Amino acid sequence: MRHQGVRARQHQETRRALVREGRRLFADRGYAAVGLSEIVGAAGVTKGALYHHFANKAELFRAVLQGVQDEVGRRVAAAADAHDDPWTQLTEGCREFLAAATDPQVQRIMLLDGPAVLGWSDWRAMDEAASARHLADALTALVAAGTIPAQPPVAPLVHLLSGAMNEAALWLATSPGPDALAQTQAALDRLLRALRTA
Repeated sequence: MRHQGVRARQHQETRRALVREGRRLFADRGYAAVGLSEIVGAAGVTKGALYHHFANKAELFRAVLQGVQDEVGRRVAAAADAHDDPWTQLTEGCREFLAAATDPQVQRIMLLDGPAVLGWSDWRAMDEAASARHLADALTALVAAGTIPAQPPVAPLVHLLSGAMNEAALWLATSPGPDALAQTQAALDRLLRALRTA
């Protein structure tokens, strides 16, 4: 029994090492430029250990992307939860998503390589599972409170805002200039204010 516990712990540590090193290498050079030999060498494991956890490099990348999305989700939730007012929760959560997307690791893994490696449909499904549900909950609560006009169903608005923020994040990834984030957040604020009831 104790032996099984040690083995399970080693199993988890190996997986964590592969995901950690995969993330570092994918973020530094991009998915296409990184080989499996390099990943297993950096993680200090064999290729057999990698294949025990992941069917291929794309599956490892999926796990890395999931971790990045979870991290961004935690940042967004923390920014929103720091406020009591539901409207402020929405606006600060959206602003934090854009701020998180300026991180070069997030940009490369989540926004640039993610759709290219997994394909648009799989990437979109992961993105929806990671963030659209929270956005839908926030908008539904604001509709119920009368802060924004009733619009059953709320799904079209969720997709419009999610798409706009993803597109803005992609633009930020290629936009030089120190004011790009502030300008984008200001534009987002104006867009969100337009949703409010008079």
